[in-house]
Amino acid sequence: MTFERFLADEQATLQMAGELAGLLKGKGLVLLEGQLGAGKTAFSRGILRAMGYTGTVKSPTFTLVEPYDLNGGQVYHLDLYRLNDPEELEYLGIDDYLEADQLCLVEWPERGRHLFGNYDLWIKLIVKGEARVIQIEGKSRRGLEICQILETEKENSKPK
Repeated sequence: MTFERFLADEQATLQMAGELAGLLKGKGLVLLEGQLGAGKTAFSRGILRAMGYTGTVKSPTFTLVEPYDLNGGQVYHLDLYRLNDPEELEYLGIDDYLEADQLCLVEWPERGRHLFGNYDLWIKLIVKGEARVIQIEGKSRRGLEICQILETEKENSKPK
């Protein structure tokens, strides 16, 4: 199942990220796809802010991984843009980041696709001028449930 929403601006992107953070409850594997400047890091920032993180959230393009310790648990933000070979992830200890009791946000997941067989959500951000369209595809049972909740909320918010 794929959920889709139009995001008029960055504020709408952050609001959507906050909604999703509430549904994820600090756990899961979320893959973020989109061209440069599509808003992957802004979306990750929105999730972290909604979880109570108040510090700086930057793209981990050069470090590959940024860990965040929150009251609700551990969040890892990965950016695979500069990855030369997916095997580099093995050297980083990728399996430690993908444990079920924490949240892992991965930008540019297509660069290590074979390592992410058991992800919960694949999020695609599509640039439409100054706006974005977000597509959220549920892969796991939990991911499908999250998409269903988002779709139900979307239907219930439509004017009657």
